[in-house]
Amino acid sequence: MNLQNRKVKILLAVLIAICVIVAYRIYSNVQNDKARAARMSQKRDIPVTLCEVSRKTMIPTMKFSGTLDADLQADVAPKVDARIEKVYVQLGDHVKKGQILASLEKIDHSAALIVAKGSYNNAKSDLVKAELDFKRYQTLYEQNAVSRAVYDTYYFNLQACQSKVESARGTYEGMVSKLEATDLVAPVDGIIAKRYYQEGYYAKAGTAIFSVADTSKLKTVIDIPEGNVASVAVGNTCEIVLPAFNNKKIEGTISRIAPVATIPGHTFEAEVSVDNKENLRAGVYANVTLKGEPKENVLVIPQHAIVMRDDQKTAFVPDENGVVTRKVLAIGYTDETHIEILAGLKDGDKVVLEGQNKLREGSKIKMDEAGK
Repeated sequence: MNLQNRKVKILLAVLIAICVIVAYRIYSNVQNDKARAARMSQKRDIPVTLCEVSRKTMIPTMKFSGTLDADLQADVAPKVDARIEKVYVQLGDHVKKGQILASLEKIDHSAALIVAKGSYNNAKSDLVKAELDFKRYQTLYEQNAVSRAVYDTYYFNLQACQSKVESARGTYEGMVSKLEATDLVAPVDGIIAKRYYQEGYYAKAGTAIFSVADTSKLKTVIDIPEGNVASVAVGNTCEIVLPAFNNKKIEGTISRIAPVATIPGHTFEAEVSVDNKENLRAGVYANVTLKGEPKENVLVIPQHAIVMRDDQKTAFVPDENGVVTRKVLAIGYTDETHIEILAGLKDGDKVVLEGQNKLREGSKIKMDEAGK
């Protein structure tokens, strides 16, 4: 038994030794290949295309998509429960502020108003009598003809009647307001954008019956990236293209920019207003192009020169001997062809424009071939 265990142990030891030797050979070969590739890349002159860092004026251009909506849209809802008796407007009608749009049944509210008015008048009559009684007993009290307790009784009765009058007046005015609320009126000048219910519907208080939109001005909301918000200001103009109207182009103006960024996107909500002189329909899809303040004489390189490495934007810069170094760049605005350099390069530097995939840190390029 011991002899068999010994043989197993020897066999395992041999297998482990073989595995270690094979792993070492594989590792050694990989390292030798890497070292050979590095030596070859450093020794071999690699043909590339160079370009020189330049300066230009960049006009930040941002494109957004959104919906062109009415500047103001308000729902019209009754303040009381009642059946819709008459509707005076149709979908798309132009209305003026204060115009009656629909009437609700008034009979119940008219009856309640009559009761409230009667209670109010009774309370006022009681108050008049209480005032006369108090004056009479006040005179008697001053002549010592009645006791203080009698005087206090009529005084407190007068105070109670005054409170009842105030309460009855409040109820009466509330009934007047409810009766007036049976006429639904337009809150603003505009058009009837939506009509939710017809005549005969029993409307509950707070249930929208109409939606009135002021389309004299339209607006769309865009989200400006944090990196571009400094180049945008209230009053900047935008070009708006409307695909629904055969790509019609109109002009909009930045009317508002949010003072606080939206998290987590780090964007600033901005409102673009349009003077709707052509009576365009609201709710259509819109493409917005916004141009920011020009960035004068900034340092730029072509976008093709950028090499991404570890989520960093870099570029290969050769020295006078043709040996390249990878420079990490801080970038600003990017247009369709160029990218603004904030740090990492300077005037007079040259960067590799084509052939970067063949390069690594310390590679040597063919200076006489560069740029061809």
